[in-house]
Amino acid sequence: LLGVGPGMRVADIGAGSGYYVARLLPRVGATGRVYAEDVVADYLGKLGARVRREGLRNVTLVRGDPHDPRLPRHSVDLPLLVHMYHEVDQPYGLLYNLRPALRRGARVAVVDLDRPTSRHGTPPALLRCEMAAVGYTPVAFRDLGPESGYLAVFEAPAPGALPAPGSIRACPARGAGARR
Repeated sequence: LLGVGPGMRVADIGAGSGYYVARLLPRVGATGRVYAEDVVADYLGKLGARVRREGLRNVTLVRGDPHDPRLPRHSVDLPLLVHMYHEVDQPYGLLYNLRPALRRGARVAVVDLDRPTSRHGTPPALLRCEMAAVGYTPVAFRDLGPESGYLAVFEAPAPGALPAPGSIRACPARGAGARR
């Protein structure tokens, strides 16, 4: 659905055990790269051991922060956030700090369930609002079924078009209990 192909640079944000890392590598091929980003050092340690054990190539492990994925500048064509956006404690900071890592024409893809964040999902309206607050534009939305959720794809703001941090306003849907 996302057109991941040879030579692409994909960031698995919230990579955990590397489920998607291992599946993305054959698609990006020998000339591509997968950035496996997570904020939990233990997850990255175990993923690093898996990468070595399985001889996975073209993987770069990145330890991010809740507000910053810490990806190299201009390094990513497609950040992929699968069933983890609802876990992001600082979505505005994460999205703001993600922009410098994006290459020209990059898209951001989010897969999540349509349910409250307190129930391990993200309502699409909340996702669209948070993305828009930081300048991201929706380009595609696809229902993946009741057990899989949805896929939402966004275009990044143009270089230099990020809003000033002080002008970013939280979305009204972030009511009590919306995030842990």
